[in-house]
Amino acid sequence: MQHLYDSDRQRWRFVLCGSSARKLRKTGANLLPGRALLHHVYPLVLPERPLPDSVRLDAVESPLPFSPAPSTPESLLFPATDLIERMTFGELPGVATAAPELRADLLKAYCLVYLEEELRREALIKDWAAFSRFLSLAASESGQAINYAKISKDAGMSQPTVKSYYQLLEDMFLAFRLPAFSRSRRKNLLSTDRFFFFDLGVRHAAAELPLETSAVLANPGPLFEQWVGIELWERLKYLGAGRLHTFRTKGGAEVDFIIERENALTPVEVKWTERPTLQDARHLIAFLDEHPKSAKQGFIICRCRHPLQLHDRIMALPWFCL
Repeated sequence: MQHLYDSDRQRWRFVLCGSSARKLRKTGANLLPGRALLHHVYPLVLPERPLPDSVRLDAVESPLPFSPAPSTPESLLFPATDLIERMTFGELPGVATAAPELRADLLKAYCLVYLEEELRREALIKDWAAFSRFLSLAASESGQAINYAKISKDAGMSQPTVKSYYQLLEDMFLAFRLPAFSRSRRKNLLSTDRFFFFDLGVRHAAAELPLETSAVLANPGPLFEQWVGIELWERLKYLGAGRLHTFRTKGGAEVDFIIERENALTPVEVKWTERPTLQDARHLIAFLDEHPKSAKQGFIICRCRHPLQLHDRIMALPWFCL
């Protein structure tokens, strides 16, 4: 490819797709320096997948610190779906376009066939049974602060091995971590990162959980928070600027997500409610008070029908206005 490209740059254009970046780096392959651009492609984000008619008319432009997301012709390729289905089956394009009765089987096959095949190639995995236990536990704990000691004990392996497996999931683009926010005057901040699978459907399948809407509705709050976190993280990655953090203190104060972009901080709280109140915003207000120069406004992402101004600095947004 390098020879062809260098011989006639106007004639040739190559698109190389794959997820085995570790293998390429390890084998010393020619990565075409100076000739290739690197792009990461993620599961579907909100603007790429139509909303049901019941919520589309209520949608407004998001005031969050993102560039406006234009409607794209690609969104017509995917069927409209509601929040519960997104939280149940995730946002992989192949799953989104599959017949509803096939989605659960596709996700299970993804974990059993594709992930196993990809991960077995890694020399770091010498005991597949142990790694399978780790994968299920890590998926079950997705969205929470990483607890190496607990996973190590439950999986029956050393903490260094657990840490290397977490890193492997990141290197294979199966998961990502959110660093703890550290730019605060508080001295009792928790510094533990939170770990997220890249897609909720894959997360459920890896954790061997039922891929049913009834299972999601049994405890929807944490899954809704993960869905919002994945959406925010992907949008920042596509923009190529900004970072996402988590904020927790030893005293129990917590803000689900802190968006850091263009020297500004935007705290975001996620609530599984249709009627948010000012009480839901207490930690947001405290964060804004502590960072008056860089944090001007906070948001609650919830299931309300319209944006609601709860406070002069706090707005509640429907999930479809992200």
